[in-house]
Amino acid sequence: MTRAPTTGISVCVFDAYGTLFDLSAIVETCREQLGELATRLSETWRRKQLEYTWLRSLMGRHTDFWHVTGESLDYAMKTLGIGDMALRARLMEAYLTPAAYPEARSALEALKAAGHRLAILSNGSPSMLTSATMATGLDVLLDEVLSVESVGVFKPHPSVYALVQDRFDAPPANVAFMSANGWDAAGAAAFGFHVAWVNRAGLPREILPAGPQLEVHSLAELPDLLKA
Repeated sequence: MTRAPTTGISVCVFDAYGTLFDLSAIVETCREQLGELATRLSETWRRKQLEYTWLRSLMGRHTDFWHVTGESLDYAMKTLGIGDMALRARLMEAYLTPAAYPEARSALEALKAAGHRLAILSNGSPSMLTSATMATGLDVLLDEVLSVESVGVFKPHPSVYALVQDRFDAPPANVAFMSANGWDAAGAAAFGFHVAWVNRAGLPREILPAGPQLEVHSLAELPDLLKA
């Protein structure tokens, strides 16, 4: 579902984890120690991480993403019978210095050269995002790094997406939002952003009230589709 180029975009906003930063690479740092459990740990950790953000938002019991990340890792480790606390510490530390997807930097550079203002909008806490953007070198390309901590609720609550509108004084029609998470793409589209879903895994589209206008398989496709 890749459509014609979108025009009138002044701000390009990216989800962080799974979109710019490769989450699978985090557990890969410990694959030798985890062996055949590595993939299962990675998948369970990520699934529970997202579930806990949604559940905490519904319960009105917000805490920062670092805490949620630790709780979801604890659940994943217990599920798989892993009790190594030194391994837990290594995995959490790796979350602070993730690898960026190979095409991330060149895509951001091209969009910036085209005159777009660039931002991250993430569930991540400010300290997590500062660490990750500096570790990957993407910090120098970004105009803003926006965290849900400003509003105390996780995506896909509309108040999170409103942070972009408020910070850049830009109507949703002038904002392009990119996410590899189908549910996040749907939330941003419901808010009114132009949305590109970075569907690296070739998954089916989420069946939700709103959805992305563009579908790409790599961030490298974006500069040709987003016109200022």
